Amino acid sequence: MIKKLIRKILGTKSKAARDANTPVVLGPEAHGIDPRLLSNNAIRVTSTLQEAGYEAFVVGGAVRDLLLGVKPKDFDIATNATPEQVKRLFRRAFIIGKRFQIVHVMFGNDLLEVTTFRGTTSANAPKDEHGRVLRDNTFGSQAEDAERRDFTINAMYYNPANQQVLDYHGGIEDIRAKTLRIIGKPEERYREDPVRMLRVVRFAAKLKFSIEPETGAPIKVMAPLINNVPAARVFDEMLKLLMSGHALACLQQLRKEGLHHGLLPLLDVVLEQPMGFKFVTLALDSTDARIHAGKTVSPGFLFASLLWHQVLEKWEAYRAAGEQTIPALHLAADDVLDSQTEKLALQRKIGSDMRDIWAMQPRFERRTGKAPHKLLEHQRFRAGYDFLLLRCASGEIDAEIGEWWTAFYESDEASREDLISSASQTSGGGNGGAGGAKRKRGPRRGGRNRNRGGEGAGADNAAPAHDGGAD
Repeated sequence: MIKKLIRKILGTKSKAARDANTPVVLGPEAHGIDPRLLSNNAIRVTSTLQEAGYEAFVVGGAVRDLLLGVKPKDFDIATNATPEQVKRLFRRAFIIGKRFQIVHVMFGNDLLEVTTFRGTTSANAPKDEHGRVLRDNTFGSQAEDAERRDFTINAMYYNPANQQVLDYHGGIEDIRAKTLRIIGKPEERYREDPVRMLRVVRFAAKLKFSIEPETGAPIKVMAPLINNVPAARVFDEMLKLLMSGHALACLQQLRKEGLHHGLLPLLDVVLEQPMGFKFVTLALDSTDARIHAGKTVSPGFLFASLLWHQVLEKWEAYRAAGEQTIPALHLAADDVLDSQTEKLALQRKIGSDMRDIWAMQPRFERRTGKAPHKLLEHQRFRAGYDFLLLRCASGEIDAEIGEWWTAFYESDEASREDLISSASQTSGGGNGGAGGAKRKRGPRRGGRNRNRGGEGAGADNAAPAHDGGAD
């Protein structure tokens, strides 16, 4: 009944009757897009291309978000101009890509991605033994470009000049029905690009859409094809997934669809342990909250949180085998990073940030002499401190440790000396072990030190900021 009403209002045909070469044209009253949500630079790019005699449209996720009443973070442009023709029209334009060439157009720090309409004649495109397309620079018509896009909700074109939306595959119906539907035969589309299976999960979790049964059915069987995708592409998609603002929902959806194996292979074990589940949940909830608040998030902090309990398990094993605390932690970090780098192509800087965060944890146990002052001056202190608060909030270590460091971080120099003296009298300042021993709580001193950088750890220790010196 609802779908019939939508079709009646929009004047659309049924999916069976619709000609894929002829789009449904929706005017402003039908689609309801608020033109104020468009970026000036997106309008600038489309108008420049149109004035040069080319077709140009805002496309993909930007149109989807506009239809949902959300201001897009990124604006992609589709055109019938070739990459070389696009490049000639803009002062700062760069052709990139091997699998399919695109143009990055820069306005200050604002980057817009411009793609030429893709063709469907990809039968002769180079593929691997599993059917994954390796390279395809075939250009085509707008209708062919729409057919090549992954999901119906991402295959609509918006022309800012006349405020019309062109819909080739019933995307507007699926948006209204909150349904995620792949274009074409799911098995073929997943085989062409297995990353589409990860995108299904991300969009379903982020948009709170249901996955259309035929779209979801092959995923569990075809999930191993992800192993054939270059690790760098998998990492990029995982980062988008984890920084979507719905990270926990995405991970849960990954497990549900059987896509987590090979990505974070030991995450199942962590999520099935009460303490590990609480730790990861707190970390992801904190990440989501920061993203929704428009704050920065450090990928290093995020992956350090996801993999911490793997490090913790190996750290304890090395210590049980006779290794000293610090060398044992470094060995554990090496094991975990070596394993995950192979799967996820973790960038060197992210891996370095993760090591710093992990390596600081036993140092928080040392609260005598000059050790606290030296740690406070560490360039990654804020990330390590926020990580410590997560450990306290999850119940892994005594909350008193986090409270002491919060007081120390926020106090003036005289109060810090009192805190160190108190810690020395009650516990000898700690032994640098993996877990926090129960200690008497030190005094809490007021007067936040305004000379320190960072955004603060938040009012409660359960919700650290974890900016971690993000770039």
